[in-house]
Amino acid sequence: MQSLLLAQQWLAQTGGTYSQAGSPFDAAIKLAYKGKEIDAKSIIGVMSLAAQAGEELLVSAEGNQAEAAVNALANLLSKPFTE
Repeated sequence: MQSLLLAQQWLAQTGGTYSQAGSPFDAAIKLAYKGKEIDAKSIIGVMSLAAQAGEELLVSAEGNQAEAAVNALANLLSKPFTE
């Protein structure tokens, strides 16, 4: 599990990018925000968090590539989104 500060507010475009980032990994990835935990590979779940920039998120994963998945998603979430 890794704690991080979200670099920017969720938007449809960024939520899709974040949810797709976990797809290549053989792991079940979860994001937690304000007591709500969702599947990080689900765009609906990611968008439902409605996380704000500067807020703390927890990223966790289970599976063969759990550590790599957590590191990749945490790295992406902690930086501002660019196309």
